[in-house]
Amino acid sequence: MGTGPRGIVVVKCGGQVPAETVCADLAGLAGRAVLVHGGAADVDRLAGDLGVPARTLVSPSGVTSRYTDPAMLEVLTLALAGRVKPRLLRALAAGGVPAVGLTGLDGGLLRARRKPAQRTVRDGRTVIVRDDHSGRLTGVRPRVLNVLVGAGFVPVVSPPALGEDGAPVNVDADRVAAAVAGALRAERLVLLTAAPGVLLDPSDEGSLLDRCPLPREGPVPHAASGGMHRKLIASREALLAGVPRVSIGDGRIPRPVTAALAGAGTTLEIT
Repeated sequence: MGTGPRGIVVVKCGGQVPAETVCADLAGLAGRAVLVHGGAADVDRLAGDLGVPARTLVSPSGVTSRYTDPAMLEVLTLALAGRVKPRLLRALAAGGVPAVGLTGLDGGLLRARRKPAQRTVRDGRTVIVRDDHSGRLTGVRPRVLNVLVGAGFVPVVSPPALGEDGAPVNVDADRVAAAVAGALRAERLVLLTAAPGVLLDPSDEGSLLDRCPLPREGPVPHAASGGMHRKLIASREALLAGVPRVSIGDGRIPRPVTAALAGAGTTLEIT
């Protein structure tokens, strides 16, 4: 089958996917699985509770991203490590799954390079932003993951990553999952979302694509929504990193991981 020495499966779930359903389905994969998560809705809720404005950056090409100034970086870290991750760990424990929660800071797991300056469009003008603490992954140090998986645990991983200056950096969780899968030489990467998979028409769940070809470079197809665009980018990165099979599946259905591993959803491939 795949290249992973123990058939490792990396699963990514977002905030719109029922945590209990995903976690219960991982019971049969303890010692083989790594769970990666984000949690944009929880970050926004905590930001509102703390009075921190949730803002976005819009690049000149129209790509949107979270504006992670120092206050928002602290909110994001608190939300992911203090709200989302404990919820996932409780759900895994309820299913008898031994799990350990990690951020990219633990053991230097995730490394990233912060963008010192980036252009954004505000009120029709392009301006330079210098206090955004987001960036791009530059590496994964999987030793801690190998130790935990080898001991029968399910690592539960989220941003932030460790920046080159030792400070936290916000990174995209889908791309974290792809990089982790590549570093572990995983057999499968499953990206779970609140849709059946990649849709030809985002408004029609009946337009599911069984297979979605991705070019080796350049724009990815079927990128109608920001979230799906990031998943397609992450899928390509995983495939190019040597992950044999990548799929995007429906996290809302019963046993979503099992279904995706059996072929449900969309299989991504490089053309």
